[in-house]
Amino acid sequence: MTNICSSASDRDIANHLHPYTNLKKFQDSGPLIITRGKGVRVFDENGKGYIEGLAGLWCTALGFGEQRLVDAATRALEQLPFYHSFGGKVAAATIDLAEKLIDLAPVPMSKAIFSNSGSEANDTAIKIIWYYNNALGRPRKKKIISRHKAYHGVTVATGSLTGFANNHRDFDLPIDRILHTSCPHYYRFSENGETEEEFASRCAEDLEKLIIGEGPDTVAAFFAEPVMGAGGVIVPPVTYFEKIQEVLKRYDILFIVDEVICGFGRTGNFWGSQTFNLKPDMMTTAKALSSAYLPISALLVSEPIYQAMVQESEKIGIFGHGFTYSGHPVAATVALEAIAIFEERNILDHLRRVGPGFREGLRRFADHPLVGEVRGVGLIGGVEIVQDKASRKPFAPSDGVGPYLSDKLQEHGVITRVIGDTAAFAPPLIITADEIGEMLDSLGQALDETADWAAGRGLLS
Repeated sequence: MTNICSSASDRDIANHLHPYTNLKKFQDSGPLIITRGKGVRVFDENGKGYIEGLAGLWCTALGFGEQRLVDAATRALEQLPFYHSFGGKVAAATIDLAEKLIDLAPVPMSKAIFSNSGSEANDTAIKIIWYYNNALGRPRKKKIISRHKAYHGVTVATGSLTGFANNHRDFDLPIDRILHTSCPHYYRFSENGETEEEFASRCAEDLEKLIIGEGPDTVAAFFAEPVMGAGGVIVPPVTYFEKIQEVLKRYDILFIVDEVICGFGRTGNFWGSQTFNLKPDMMTTAKALSSAYLPISALLVSEPIYQAMVQESEKIGIFGHGFTYSGHPVAATVALEAIAIFEERNILDHLRRVGPGFREGLRRFADHPLVGEVRGVGLIGGVEIVQDKASRKPFAPSDGVGPYLSDKLQEHGVITRVIGDTAAFAPPLIITADEIGEMLDSLGQALDETADWAAGRGLLS
């Protein structure tokens, strides 16, 4: 087994181009090869187990090795291994999934259109926003606003929405008509003495100033995640979305809610929109939709937008959008089974039982000399490390403190992402209180060892 895995490692270095990786550094370090998973754990080539502290990439909500999902995929493959949705044809499972999602939607929605990833779902939303405004005879109303530190994907369009410099640099992004407004991270961007509500008001004012400056007749839509996951688990400040939605309504701007991470219970309700009282015109979902067992995503569209699409497609003669694998019957079947498991096992009730202990457990690190802020909601949380607690001064990226913490967590049996200098946690929703305790114990050890390492290099103030 060891020789086979070593050979696999050699092949990986030679042939597999890794996303979100320092490619030069990787040539020296090589991959961590994961060979199997069970429950909340995955196991490497040497048999070492790790709690998957980020549910893979925020997605494996029902954990690894869920036999019902495997069986559902097998049955679907045997019955109809593929069919498309082009030209008025469709697989039965695709219809059933669309109906189920419309029933589950947090606000009235009319139709679901499927794709294979959150990036593709958000990209589809962008195209429909432009299509919709053309249908209404508003060819100037095309600009789309996202937020700094937002994450909406990596296609050319959604990579432009994503508010990170490293997603733009040397990819020639962002493209035209994509704008960015303030990041609602109270800890990092509030002013001295400013309350959360005052900070939220300032964010809304920033958005309104941007809209007025660009011209309201040119601004079409605003994208937002209920909780900004890849931005560092940024939970919105009090009254933020209430004020933002007032601005959008004032200027007739569509509100697109990205539920790719927050959907399916992550924030304590089935949708993040329910947790924060959001009223989207369109919303996207992916990741936990199939518990990540197969790639699938969906965009839910409201009735007014759908009716405009109908009129425009009648004028043109076709709605010219879709993917080969849109609503793939096997992926749709697995998604339906995942939803059935959510409902039958009362996953929401379970996470509401374990969520408070998870958040309280994270908060116990608030006094750690390395920790600036602990934040979270439901079963998603972040621990931000800083060089100086009083001033909130972050470490320089060149200090390498975040990557060191990530390595130490992995040594202690927890895989997660340290985003900048925020250790993010979003474990499978099936995690138990004991497993949460184990994960947090590992975090404590990793923080202590990282603090000692940073102090030994003179990095702590």
